[in-house]
Amino acid sequence: MSKNTGIVKDMRYLRHGPEFAHPESPQRLISIYEMLDNPDMSWKFAWIDARYATREDLERVHRPSYLDTIAATAGKTVMLDPDTVATAETYDVARLAAGGVMNAIDSVASGETDNAFALVRPPGHHAQAAVAAGFCIFNNIAIGARHALARHGMKRILIVDWDLHHGNGTQEIFFEDRQVLYFSTHQSPAYPGTGGLTEMGKGEGIGYTLNVPLSPGADDAFYVRVFRDILSPIVLAFKPEIILVSAGFDPYVGDPLGAMEVTPEGFACMTRILLDLADECCGGQMVLVLEGGYQIQGLTKSVRAVLLELLGETRVTEETLLRIAARPDEKADRQIGRVREQFEPYWPVL
Repeated sequence: MSKNTGIVKDMRYLRHGPEFAHPESPQRLISIYEMLDNPDMSWKFAWIDARYATREDLERVHRPSYLDTIAATAGKTVMLDPDTVATAETYDVARLAAGGVMNAIDSVASGETDNAFALVRPPGHHAQAAVAAGFCIFNNIAIGARHALARHGMKRILIVDWDLHHGNGTQEIFFEDRQVLYFSTHQSPAYPGTGGLTEMGKGEGIGYTLNVPLSPGADDAFYVRVFRDILSPIVLAFKPEIILVSAGFDPYVGDPLGAMEVTPEGFACMTRILLDLADECCGGQMVLVLEGGYQIQGLTKSVRAVLLELLGETRVTEETLLRIAARPDEKADRQIGRVREQFEPYWPVL
């Protein structure tokens, strides 16, 4: 069955940081937007406008003093950390990224669209309450989640982060919060060095942060198994009201910043597993937010594969998922066993 898929796309996202040779360049979105402008794609989507996040929106996640610091970069070029630069228009563009994500959530929560993909930049999942890091200024997905709690009265939100790098900012923001379940697969060792199995939340939030560190070289089969064997039973027990995805495409085979081996088909498989969970738990409500992905051709192909799955034009079958997951892999068996052991006390469904 075809779906009404919303897209946040705005040329103003290209205005952040174009004067630097940097992996997180405007060219990433230019390539995706060109793919979307092709006559075979452009008519298929509902277009969702971006908006500027308000101070109130941002303060649900970020400290006022931090917002003041970022606002003060307007019109200048400021190094915020060794990897992260604010250029003249970054403050406005970062507010637009967070606002685009909130509008995508509004569109899906109101039923205007079935699902949505916010194709925004700068990315967000390394940004903490008071720290810019890893190319990220504001934590777009965290701002979106808090918006869904505050404006749509949701009580249970799932964030799945399949970016190659651990979303330390998102983890920190929800570490003591049981309304938001944070699940991350990431390469380990890799930047930022967080996301160990034992980082599981604290206080009220214990057991609601779930990290699955993966060795370099993890492929489609490894990810499919983690999503089916670990994530799926937990999601069915948690019953989220919406699924939000930090969709980074740096696990793509050949990405210059990683050493994973996921293909466009692998990203489609992960999307299909999540769509099926969303259908079962929350009326199909799912919003993806662009994070990393620095091999531009691979990024564009992978985003396209995900979009076709969101639309229902392609549909990874159960047989395909079973076939991929059945590939023998002792390393995957061992890692999934360790993960299960760690999470089982909190999620007996495992």
